[in-house]
Amino acid sequence: MRKENRAESALRQVEIIPNVNPYAEGSCLIKCGNTHIYCTATVDDKLPAWLKGQDRGWITAEYALLPRSTQTRVPRETNGHSGRTHEIQRLIGRSLRAVTDLYLLKDYVVQIDCDALQADGGTRTASITGGFVALYLAMQKLVAEGKLHENPIREFVAAVSCGLQGDVPLLDLDYSEDSNARADANFVLTESGKIVEVQTTAEGAPFSKEQFEELFNLAKSGIKELVKLQKKALGIK
Repeated sequence: MRKENRAESALRQVEIIPNVNPYAEGSCLIKCGNTHIYCTATVDDKLPAWLKGQDRGWITAEYALLPRSTQTRVPRETNGHSGRTHEIQRLIGRSLRAVTDLYLLKDYVVQIDCDALQADGGTRTASITGGFVALYLAMQKLVAEGKLHENPIREFVAAVSCGLQGDVPLLDLDYSEDSNARADANFVLTESGKIVEVQTTAEGAPFSKEQFEELFNLAKSGIKELVKLQKKALGIK
């Protein structure tokens, strides 16, 4: 039995609180169970040298676990990011760029910052889901200020984890479930069901194509619910 009698196909309790930062162009706090991620979007019109002359903008991301976001203190990465951090940052950036028309974002760079205040599994997926809300709010602000003619976001995107405990597929794993999973996966999908990224690993025995399809179908249902929550936070019907 999962914690709080949660069904195998159920998300943890998810809450997305928009506009938690009064200074950032876009921000939110996303809570997925006991995983809480603080997301901000910062817009800059100072393009890096490599982007000049390309008639497009860019979206990049940074991610961090705060020192007591876990059961033991996580040291600050003052001497450079770990391989895990680099991987997650690149994943967040790729996921948000995939649903944004960078040519409509011309002349702007958006920095997404995702800081884990509490970590109980699924920090990278929550960062993508919350990071998208922060990005959308920032794009709305640029349009309202007349800096963009239209919102460059083409489609909603969200992410969720799935896994196998024995032969049982589970949606949205917490840390205890993830650490004991026979297989675990992270799915980044658009609202229309298109694939942005899938990360799947067998932690023990290999699993079948049919089991992968079960996980994929679970992820699609979970992301459908997450998109509804994103839209609710953004005031979109």
